[in-house]
Amino acid sequence: MTSEVRLRPVRDEDLPAFFAHEQDPQANWMAAFGPKDPADRAAFDAHWARIRADPRIVNRTVTVDGTVVGRVAAFPVGERTEVSYWIDSAHWGRGHATAALAALLREVPQRPVHARAAKDNAASLAVLRKCGFVVVGEDSGYANGRGAEVEEYVLELPAEATDQGDH
Repeated sequence: MTSEVRLRPVRDEDLPAFFAHEQDPQANWMAAFGPKDPADRAAFDAHWARIRADPRIVNRTVTVDGTVVGRVAAFPVGERTEVSYWIDSAHWGRGHATAALAALLREVPQRPVHARAAKDNAASLAVLRKCGFVVVGEDSGYANGRGAEVEEYVLELPAEATDQGDH
């Protein structure tokens, strides 16, 4: 990879790019568990205002050569810390998600860390495995991006895991 993936705190000017990324029907289908209506800008803005105001949530903008290509986050779910990411589909297949998640995991020291991915989202599962996550369970839930119940894997980066994302 010749381009350098960088993380930085989310800025107001990043939000239009994030909103544009969510307008991609293929990306919404792959992510499965996204917003109810990706085109609802008011709901998008309210969501981002809420999560940016929560000091427990680590949100980072992913840039490559200065261009916003996505976002990555670590956030509390009950007593657990979970991670998620969204890379613009125009940048898929270049290792950006793996590099961004690995960088976030270096920034967020607590372990274990958890993640979820639709069982058929092979690309996201590959990113998680490259970063050291292992499947520890299964779940299902209604996925807005597919308009149906979707089976998903629950993954964990164990406390003893070492960073795998730089390979």
